[in-house]
This record gives sequence, C-alpha cells and structure tokens, in this order.
Amino acid sequence: MTEPTYFVLTALVGPPLHGYGIVGEVAALSDGRVDLKIGSLYGILDRLVAEGLVELDREEPYQGRLRRYYRITNAGVAAVREETARQAANIRAVTRRLKAAQPQPGEAS
Repeated sequence: MTEPTYFVLTALVGPPLHGYGIVGEVAALSDGRVDLKIGSLYGILDRLVAEGLVELDREEPYQGRLRRYYRITNAGVAAVREETARQAANIRAVTRRLKAAQPQPGEAS
C-alpha cells in the first residue's frame, strides 16, 4: 500500500469526508509530508471504491456542483489495521538492527 493510499484510508476512519476534507486530513496526519493533489486523490478514491475499501456516502450540492462524501468500509478499516501492523513490524525490525549496530560504551564508532 502506498503512503498516500494509507493516509487517505486513515483520513476516512471517522466521519465521511469530501475531497478537500480528505486532502486536509492527509496533510495533517502526515505532518505535511504527503502533499496530495485533488487529481491524484480521485484516482486513489476510484481505485479504493473498486476494491471495496471505500464507498460513496452521499452527494450534496455546493456552489453549483455536487460535492461527494466518501466513507471507509469495514474492509477498508481491516486494510488500515493490516498495513499499520505491517509497518509496526518493520519499525521493530529496523529498531533492533539499529540498536545492535550502535557502538557500545568504550568502543570506537
């Protein structure tokens, strides 16, 4: 799962959001590291809808256009949990490796 996809799914854990709401949540969740453009977002959302991880919640008129709100499905929540566990396992493995590589007191670095 790509980082933008992970953050889009995570942004949708909670109330349904429209496109710009998702972009803002992704920026906040990633501390600005993921700068999601609206065009990229809709490509991600289309794929997630096709995979059954996200679904359209509703459409509301806004300034002459329809604003679409999306929500995460149970399968989407399971995917976020699975990816979070995978990333956590990777972090533990790398942390063990880094600790093992640290010079011990009195050793040269």
